[in-house]
Amino acid sequence: MAAFTAKDVSALRQRTGAGMMDCKKALEENEGDLEKSIEWLRKKGIAKAETRAGRAATEGKIVALTSPDGKTGVLVELNSETDFVARNEAFGQTAYQIATAVHDHKETDGIVANAEGSPIMAVAFGDSANLAEALKMLTGTIGENIVLRRYARLGGQGAVGSYVHHNGKVAALVELAGASGEEAQKVASTIAEHVAAGVPTVPVAVTRADVPAALVDRERRIVSEQSAASGKPANIIQKMVEGRIDKFYREVTLLDQPWVRDESKTIRDLVKALGPDASIRRFARFQLGQE
Repeated sequence: MAAFTAKDVSALRQRTGAGMMDCKKALEENEGDLEKSIEWLRKKGIAKAETRAGRAATEGKIVALTSPDGKTGVLVELNSETDFVARNEAFGQTAYQIATAVHDHKETDGIVANAEGSPIMAVAFGDSANLAEALKMLTGTIGENIVLRRYARLGGQGAVGSYVHHNGKVAALVELAGASGEEAQKVASTIAEHVAAGVPTVPVAVTRADVPAALVDRERRIVSEQSAASGKPANIIQKMVEGRIDKFYREVTLLDQPWVRDESKTIRDLVKALGPDASIRRFARFQLGQE
């Protein structure tokens, strides 16, 4: 093995922006020659990828995948720098391949809000050692920063349904418990469409009990101050506040929301139609570039 120092590694990192381990590997492969190492990194796409790492990947595509038996579903948000690349066929295929990898990774359960450093990045992917390396190579090939932002895998309690808006920028996944089969899958997909629509607002939780207390307290403070400004008696103000809080719950609780396709029905009504044991276990909603 050719001798090289920490100073050599630092110099190569400054010249290429590549990671420390990649620079060490390049120097090992090229007998410590700095220029050859730079060329090696560029051929691998690593230098180009790393120098673009700071550029914002705010475009991209969200894809959904549901298992044939309807019991497991996946959402993946893959980001690029431009919409032009996001509409590229190879980009879309990569997103679906990642979704398949997430589906097969049975250790994943729930929403992974930050994919960087998560277990999925270490799984074998295509001809690369792992997904992280594959994305780095794809970045070098395409010439834009390609980032797996987040992903979700739901399943295990009954039926899962998904919905992806036609532009690939909004998608949702819903898992039902206590119900399975084709009809349950259809209802789950219908609810996923409702969640994606975000009407009257994006739901915060499935039930009122699941709405974060801090969120309710904040809303109560706001409506209390607004109601107090009316100058009405205290007992009337109290009723006004409780009425506004009830309205708030109905807006942010998924089961209480009026169905976007028929406001005479609530999401609770759709679930009840599946039987007394049916319930919404959890849901996930991804909107491109948003939390």
